Amino acid sequence: MITMTTSPTLSPTTTAAAEQSRTVLVTGSTSGIGAATARTLAGRGWRVVVTGRDADRGAAVVAKIEQLGGRAVFMVSDLAGPPDALRAFAHAASAAAGGHLDAVVHNAALCPAVDTVTLTDADLEATLAVNVRAPHVLTAALAPAMTERGHGSIVVIGSWMAHVGHPFVGLYSATKAAEIQLARSWAAEFGPRGVRVNTVSPGATRTPVNASDGDIITRMTSGTPAGRPGTPTEIAGAVAWLLSDDAHYVHGAEIPVDGGITATRPV
Repeated sequence: MITMTTSPTLSPTTTAAAEQSRTVLVTGSTSGIGAATARTLAGRGWRVVVTGRDADRGAAVVAKIEQLGGRAVFMVSDLAGPPDALRAFAHAASAAAGGHLDAVVHNAALCPAVDTVTLTDADLEATLAVNVRAPHVLTAALAPAMTERGHGSIVVIGSWMAHVGHPFVGLYSATKAAEIQLARSWAAEFGPRGVRVNTVSPGATRTPVNASDGDIITRMTSGTPAGRPGTPTEIAGAVAWLLSDDAHYVHGAEIPVDGGITATRPV
């Protein structure tokens, strides 16, 4: 079942005029990078479809956007569901956005922090479903309408871990590598018909999910050029730029917003 909480249409406080009537779906946007992306885009005038599994957290994100003068709709979503349910969700998200979506940010992801032997069958299936199947099905459902209008944009949230080996998040890293490759393929497939597809790959970023792992995140980033973890707002800024008209010549790119960890990480 899909339920929605809507906010009234309000005039955004800050924006480029060209973005004021645009609509965007941000998956997994009730906390962390997704919530920051929703707030940032709303602040630039986008009408945002906020999604996630927790209705209370979703309502809180919508309330914050309203407080800042933005426009948002919240929809409960289960991205681990079967393809038909995902296609129904895509249709409902378009309707909730006012009839069409101009952009999609594939942010939702699962990251079981265990080794290969410890990973359960349930976590294996759920991670593949949310991190790979859901973006694929949603893109297949939403991109055709964008190509018919001749414009649109899709941003995949990748990860620096897609480019390195790690003993505890091998499956997550593999799914992020798959998403990054899908984004490249989608750029080739949909770009000639007006839909730009790109990737933003965060580094070690401080979010509610890893709030209790402060020492690990600090050690992981201490040797990087930035010397600290990233913030969700910094990732959101890169996403907003890719969705803007300023990036209209950017297709199939992967932008690492990672404090330099992939470029300078010791071998």
